[in-house]
Amino acid sequence: MKGSSTFLLVAVTLLCTCGLAAEEDSNEFFLDFLQTLLVGSPEELYEGPLGKYNVNADARTALTKLKSCIDDLQPMHKGELVKLLVQVLSSKDSA
Repeated sequence: MKGSSTFLLVAVTLLCTCGLAAEEDSNEFFLDFLQTLLVGSPEELYEGPLGKYNVNADARTALTKLKSCIDDLQPMHKGELVKLLVQVLSSKDSA
């Protein structure tokens, strides 16, 4: 399960980075999406960063499974991901 959790997290991160990081608004979406994925609930994803999109049932199932994988990470690893996100947000604010 740990391998699949890591794979899912890396796959989503790469997809979002490559597919969404083309513009400043996309970067903001990605950071908001990632922050909510790390510390929010699936419902907060649909109400927040994904609120203006029509997320189909299969995508909702996939996001719920991804969120479950992230929630199953050891607290230390999840904390490091949150620290990384804070670092990225901080560097963005100073740019």
